[in-house]
Amino acid sequence: MFSSTKMPLLIVLAALPGFFSCVQDATMGDSVIQAASEIEERKLAPDFTLKDATGRDVTLSDYRGKVVLLNFWATWCGPCKIEMPWFVAFQRKYKDQGFTVIAVSLDEEGWDVVRPFVEEYGLNFPVVVGTDEMANEFGGVAALPTTFIIDNEGWITSTHMGLVGRGEYEEEIEALL
Repeated sequence: MFSSTKMPLLIVLAALPGFFSCVQDATMGDSVIQAASEIEERKLAPDFTLKDATGRDVTLSDYRGKVVLLNFWATWCGPCKIEMPWFVAFQRKYKDQGFTVIAVSLDEEGWDVVRPFVEEYGLNFPVVVGTDEMANEFGGVAALPTTFIIDNEGWITSTHMGLVGRGEYEEEIEALL
């Protein structure tokens, strides 16, 4: 039911509500949440191989040595549409410093809706159509967008569910380059 690596996190998360009822200082509570988050996030990114719009294989492990912003998104997702121009700018700004964006669409209609979106938004980074099984290897994608920041050794350094500020992404990327 629960993997042995997730059980300690589950226990910590179950205890947090009682702990926070006793915490007077909000910043201390924030530190505990951040520490618990870092425990779960420190894992090697699962490898995958998916096809891009041209049929070329995109394999995550081929990007070892680079910082990767791995974004799960969909064409119908409003916050995803807000982030995409940022990711185009990040790719342009940081690509020569060992960085890339990989966008994994979870659109059920596949390339029929993704290809026109890629063209409309001028996406300048690898875009693939993912599967539920692939998303589950990353712990499942409960919300769109969901973004993983992966360091140059393949470790997930942070996970963001929902819309995150552009500046927060830039700080994380620059810290890893």
